[in-house]
Amino acid sequence: MIDPRIMEMQEYLKENLSDKRFRHSLNVATAAKKLAEINGADPDKCYLAGLLHDICKEIDPELQIMLMKRSGYEISEVEWGAPKTHHAIAGAQFVKEFYKITDPDVCDPIRWHTVGKGGMSIYEKILYMADLISEERSYPDADRIRRITYRDLNRGLFEAFKFMIVDKIGQKLLPQSTVDAYNEYTALELKRLADKK
Repeated sequence: MIDPRIMEMQEYLKENLSDKRFRHSLNVATAAKKLAEINGADPDKCYLAGLLHDICKEIDPELQIMLMKRSGYEISEVEWGAPKTHHAIAGAQFVKEFYKITDPDVCDPIRWHTVGKGGMSIYEKILYMADLISEERSYPDADRIRRITYRDLNRGLFEAFKFMIVDKIGQKLLPQSTVDAYNEYTALELKRLADKK
């Protein structure tokens, strides 16, 4: 039986997001739950973070900034200058204020799902990847990254950050947190390859 509170959140999202964004949110929630089950995290927390991760994606940019300023999260200059990342930070704060959800296993993954960071928790890793591999995603390499992620979450993160760096290099500034994540998962991948020799 579906939790009435989840049904209420889904109704809010359906009314406040485009059809495409709403379907994406449901798909990310499903992918996050599946990844949680594979990786020993709490499936309910991961589903909730996935469901709510884009809750502020389509709200007024000025409201996003207002929520960001109230969030207490450290926000880099690069993120302030990249409006496409604002909804993540605003969303984490919105969830705290509107739904009174303060669990860092739900809120912090929402905050970091656009840029990632070094030293991510299992919940942050799961939401980051669920957003990238959700069912409707069709970017180049999506199927391959999806297959890898369901087999090995850290290898999926390596592939995701490698793709992110190559795709964005020379086009936009990267937050240091993204670079840190790339370095962390590249080091793990290089170690894995060295251990196979």
